[in-house]
Amino acid sequence: MSADRLFVALDYSTIAESLALVAKLEGSVRRYKVGLELFTSTGPESVKAVRATGAQVLLDLKLHDIPETVKRAARSAAATGAEWLTVHTAGGLEMLRAAVAGADRTGILGVTVLTSMDLADLEATGYKAKSLEDLVVQRAELAAEAGCAGVIASPREAARLRKEMGEKFLIVTPGVRASSQGALADGQKRTADARTAIAAGATAVVVGRPIRDAADPRAAAEAILREVE
Repeated sequence: MSADRLFVALDYSTIAESLALVAKLEGSVRRYKVGLELFTSTGPESVKAVRATGAQVLLDLKLHDIPETVKRAARSAAATGAEWLTVHTAGGLEMLRAAVAGADRTGILGVTVLTSMDLADLEATGYKAKSLEDLVVQRAELAAEAGCAGVIASPREAARLRKEMGEKFLIVTPGVRASSQGALADGQKRTADARTAIAAGATAVVVGRPIRDAADPRAAAEAILREVE
């Protein structure tokens, strides 16, 4: 179903604003991303409120800490009812395994490399590599070894990830827009349109501002859904 291929990011600081967008998209969208802005403003109640509408939630907290702390945090996150939770693969194998153990039936998605970063940005942090794509695949393999359900990666790595990781591994791609839109001024560097991302092998795409800020959010969401059919 194309509806399963779209997560709409609830990039708000209040539950009321978030539920207003959910209401506008009712019947078209059934999956949403709750990220740091909303969660740090409103806590677990934001996830519970969205799930109460019948929607599914990707809780995008990008956990990155020592294994025991991440295990406990994942357990608390799972208690909200979120279907998926993100953690940073850079935390290593044991941390990823701890997240999987703590989350129980909530699927863990490993964040590979933020879409706001390119190779030069990685090198500035001390990481030396010939290929950003190689690093993304390496971290995806680490996530799979730990038992994660899938990864968060840019659309540009989706094709190789699908080839390397197989058909069942979840590949969720942020930094996505409709093909009719130009580049978005949101700080993301490794982007693509929704149709390209799905054709490359992405399981689902995450779209925020192009829907949230549209004059008609439902029309914007349905345009994305047509591209991911």
